[in-house]
Amino acid sequence: MTLTLEASYRLDEQVALRPEPFGALAYHYGNRRLVFLRSPEMVELVRALDGADTVGGALEATGIDRRRWPSFLKALDHLASSEVIRAR
Repeated sequence: MTLTLEASYRLDEQVALRPEPFGALAYHYGNRRLVFLRSPEMVELVRALDGADTVGGALEATGIDRRRWPSFLKALDHLASSEVIRAR
């Protein structure tokens, strides 16, 4: 799977985010997976997905430098394969 800036995603309704000093833990109650969000920026981005029309819109809303977007897209792709986030 390859996430694009035009894609529309949201946090899965079965996922709980628990804030941690490094970012957050994401626990999926359905598949019982535990995933680490290793930066506060990543947590902010995942939360911003719900209010944005696209992944690119969420990245814009969080103010993450455009040069870093490819690494965040890769991380979001991993979260999608872990079912932490879902396509709308």
